[in-house]
Amino acid sequence: MAKRTAVIDIGSNSVRMVVYEKTSRFAFHLLHEIKAPVRISENSYENGGVLQEDAQKRAILALKNFLSIAKSYKVRKILSVATSALRDASNAKEFLKRVRDELKLSIKIIDGEREAYLGGIACANLLSRSEAITIDIGGGSTECAVINGAKVTQAYSLNLGTVRLKELFFDKDDIDSATKYIDKALESLHVTSTHIIGVGGTFRALSKAIIRQESYPFDKLHGYEFDAVSMIDFCEKILVADKKELKNLGIKSSRFDIIKPGTLILMRFIKHFNIKKLTTSGVGVREGLYLSDLLRNNRDIFPANYNPSVRYLIDNHVIDKNHSNLSARTARELFDALHVKLGIDREYRSCFIIAAKLSKIGTSLHFYSYHQHGYYLIKSTLEYGFTHKEIMLIATLIRYQKREEVKKEHKLRYEKLLPKPKSLDAMSRLFKLTNELLSHHPREIDFDLEKAIGTLCTDL
Repeated sequence: MAKRTAVIDIGSNSVRMVVYEKTSRFAFHLLHEIKAPVRISENSYENGGVLQEDAQKRAILALKNFLSIAKSYKVRKILSVATSALRDASNAKEFLKRVRDELKLSIKIIDGEREAYLGGIACANLLSRSEAITIDIGGGSTECAVINGAKVTQAYSLNLGTVRLKELFFDKDDIDSATKYIDKALESLHVTSTHIIGVGGTFRALSKAIIRQESYPFDKLHGYEFDAVSMIDFCEKILVADKKELKNLGIKSSRFDIIKPGTLILMRFIKHFNIKKLTTSGVGVREGLYLSDLLRNNRDIFPANYNPSVRYLIDNHVIDKNHSNLSARTARELFDALHVKLGIDREYRSCFIIAAKLSKIGTSLHFYSYHQHGYYLIKSTLEYGFTHKEIMLIATLIRYQKREEVKKEHKLRYEKLLPKPKSLDAMSRLFKLTNELLSHHPREIDFDLEKAIGTLCTDL
């Protein structure tokens, strides 16, 4: 696979592009992301599904700009797909030919089930493993994928979309008919999970607004978890709000005309299937398309116990990989020997070991205050496959790995995301001990670790 790959996704509402760079076999990071709200399906649903000339021109202009950006990044491969807007368009072939002739870009129209599957494998691989159903509310359609652990077992596509419902119902102020239309479409879904993973612009816009209203302490959307009651309450406010109230609720003006149709779809879905838990995904079709290429010989799944975010940090920020491995090994043995005595729950074992492995990543930026640099790197970069609680625990252990205790104000600020203070303090002490045992930077463990553990058990 090419070192740098651009992925372009042409949706009903927006055209988006991401540029990824591989750092090793399965590790990658985002180099660039851009979005153009071209509304390629604008006025098409009320005109027999024909893409309008102005909308086509906007799309072509955006794609031309995207290709220029991709060239500046020396991209070696471009993956480009179109979804509902072009699936529905009677003149889609003419538009695709126009793009090929003018821009030398080939675009593949994917069906709804494939679109749902791509969003599903992105969530299955890049969020904490769970059983859930994804919901991706787009401009022309809504895609759902059933996830069981690392696998996507079912994929659905429904003719429910924000632009579609806006033009068919909301522009005519016929909300009752829109509700019946949504409920009828939902009858074709077979959902047993009470956990949904929200993909796409509508869900992210609502989640961002809720995060701001709740003064959530962690500035990260991907992996944000909350309950269905919070979403239903917020949805009800959105549906009756005027433009000024939408702004006060945290909705951007570019979404004023489509946020209500998307909100109604989501609310009916939550109520219809009695959803309890929601998780916000920062990844979707674009990431799924990239992963389907990256993991094409691995059944679209990362190898067991492999995490692309951890690997990326090791590739780019671990200067002494031998010391990193020794730290992880020492941390594992100390944790296994002492966690019961110290009152630390075993559920924190994996985070403790990863924190040890990444404890010195901050030195790649500057030796002094490396613990602070590492803290910020973890908070911003360690996201794929981790919950917010796991990220914050790892970041906190790294931030306070030197002499000072975890500060009281830090514990209070992140109280919702951190372990209980007594457990956190015990882990912090154990983490410092791991560092002290290896402070002389041996090339291999040159002391009797079992004897050291025995001494510690006596002293503690």
